[in-house]
Amino acid sequence: MNGLNKGIRKVEVSLKWDPSPAGQPPTDLDIVAATYPATDPSGSPAYVVHFDSRSPDGTITLNRDSKTGQGFGWDEVMTVELNRLDSRYGRVVIGVAIQQGSGPKTFADVTKPALRIREDYTVLAEDDFGGVRGSTAATVAEFVRDATGEWTFHPGITGFDEDPATFARVMGGTREP
Repeated sequence: MNGLNKGIRKVEVSLKWDPSPAGQPPTDLDIVAATYPATDPSGSPAYVVHFDSRSPDGTITLNRDSKTGQGFGWDEVMTVELNRLDSRYGRVVIGVAIQQGSGPKTFADVTKPALRIREDYTVLAEDDFGGVRGSTAATVAEFVRDATGEWTFHPGITGFDEDPATFARVMGGTREP
């Protein structure tokens, strides 16, 4: 391993959106992180972090959770400390799910959604969910530990048509093209 290359160490995943128009039910987007064992990186997640939770070891934390998109700046923020994640884990998949409590909503129904993933002050990815407008959830990033123990970032937005609970179970599985 090159002593100067540390791989991805700690990332911040941020979401923002504008509140629903007057008279419409609030829109609630949630960041979801699923951690997978190195021995079965596409199987069932070892654990899932979302609103009202954090990872058992404190390496994945939801720092800010909005149920309406109100406020200035980023409405939801999650920190993922990959450098502290136990070596038994080899993959972390990050997704965004739209709560469906007030009726079906897709990204097309969300006003000005935005995503930013960064390490320190370096932006790794930004997106507006334009490629998955008809979806109710989307994976937005994947982090994979290589044989040397370093984490690499695999960007990409993939849409799903699942409710949040189902999405959390299937977001990291192998998908048919």
